[in-house]
Amino acid sequence: MKNFTLITGATGGIGKAFTIECAKKGYNLFLTGRSEEKLVALKEEIKNYGVEIQIFACDITNENSRKSMLEYIDKNSIKFERLINVAGVDTQMGFTQYSQEKVLFQIRVNVEGTISLTHAILSRKAENLEILTISSMSGASPMPYFALYSASKCMLTNFFTALHYELKKQSVKVTVVTPGGVPTREDIIKDIEGQGLWGKLSVVQPRKLARKSLKALAKNKVKYIPGFFNKLLNLIIKITPKCIRLRFIANRWKKIKKDAF
Repeated sequence: MKNFTLITGATGGIGKAFTIECAKKGYNLFLTGRSEEKLVALKEEIKNYGVEIQIFACDITNENSRKSMLEYIDKNSIKFERLINVAGVDTQMGFTQYSQEKVLFQIRVNVEGTISLTHAILSRKAENLEILTISSMSGASPMPYFALYSASKCMLTNFFTALHYELKKQSVKVTVVTPGGVPTREDIIKDIEGQGLWGKLSVVQPRKLARKSLKALAKNKVKYIPGFFNKLLNLIIKITPKCIRLRFIANRWKKIKKDAF
C-alpha cells in the first residue's frame, strides 16, 4: 500500500513550493485547496516527477467539506506518512474594520481547519508520521492592527510545540515553522518592499523555505526559524519590554490594510 504526503493550501505560493520539493523527493502526494481548477493545473504541472498524485478540493473552514474529504480518504484506504499544514489567511487591518464573516473565516482557516485536520490525520497515519505546520514570525508577539493574524499564528506555534512533546514517543515528528516575509503574492511583495531593509533581511523565498523546513522536519526540530535575521529578531522580541514593543508595532502597522481573501 502506498503512503501519501498531504499538503493543505497546495495551490498557493508556499504550498506549491512544498509540493514541488516533495515531488522531487519522490513522495506520493495528496493535494488539497479550495479550487478544483487550480489543483488540476498543479497536478498537470508536476506529473513528470513520477509520483502518484491525488487531489481533492476542500474548504478546510467548512466541517462538511473536511468530512467529505476524509470519507474519500477512508474509502480509498489512504494512509499518510506526512502532513504539511500550509493553508492560512493573512488579512491585516484594525479589528473593528473586520466584518463578522472575515473574523470567522480567518480563525477557521488558521486555527480550526488546521488543528481539526491534524487530529483527523493522526488516526489515519502510516507506521510513522511527520507533521509540519507553517506558522509565522508574527506570532512571536501580540501585534496591534494585525491582532487576529498574530494571535492565530501564536496559537499554532504553541499548539504544535506542545504536540511535538506529546507525540515524541509515538513515532510522530512535529515541527512548526515561523518564517518572516515570503514573497508569494503581489500584495506581500509590495508589503515587504515597503518595510525597506527590515523587510529585505527577513524575507525567505518559497522554495528555500520548503527545502529547509523539510530538513528541519526530518531532524524532528521543535521549531524552525528561517534565516539569521529572523532568529535575531525573535531574540530581540523576547528581551524588549512589551509596552515598547507594542507601541513600535502599532505605529508601524496602523496605516496598513491588507485583505487578499
